[in-house]
Amino acid sequence: MSELSIKVVIGGRTYPLTIDRSEEEKIRKAVSEIEKNVKDLKNNYAVVDMQDLLAMTALEYATDSVTRNSSVEIDNLSKEIFKLRDELDS
Repeated sequence: MSELSIKVVIGGRTYPLTIDRSEEEKIRKAVSEIEKNVKDLKNNYAVVDMQDLLAMTALEYATDSVTRNSSVEIDNLSKEIFKLRDELDS
């Protein structure tokens, strides 16, 4: 595991991070997506406070995560139901 020290800027603040070298691209992409979302919110709504923009960004990402997790759970349950049905049919 090769560690790397990087600095990322989120909401105008710089954060030093020590990460696994293999994670750098993913982390930089995540930072870029956060910054883009903050910019979009700022341009589309009458919100200028950075804390509010970051809170709304966090809420959007958390909501997306919960939705994806629910979809995965439904898929897993569906597979289990089909498996049980096949067992009952045999």
